[in-house]
Amino acid sequence: MIFKVLYQELQQEVPVRERTKAMYVEADAERKVREKLADKGINIEYIQVLNEDHLAYEQQSEDFQLENM
Repeated sequence: MIFKVLYQELQQEVPVRERTKAMYVEADAERKVREKLADKGINIEYIQVLNEDHLAYEQQSEDFQLENM
């Protein structure tokens, strides 16, 4: 499955929409995504599983890049 992770770059940073970033991670479950990102030092706001239609939409963005971990 592909997950969209919304996060802030600094762990102590208060979530602000204008500074929220997104990354896309492939994993079997949300817990695995959290384990993969544990050492990055980011503040995870939300993790969303992408269905086929949503994934196709996200792939059209120039910012789409699947993280390999």
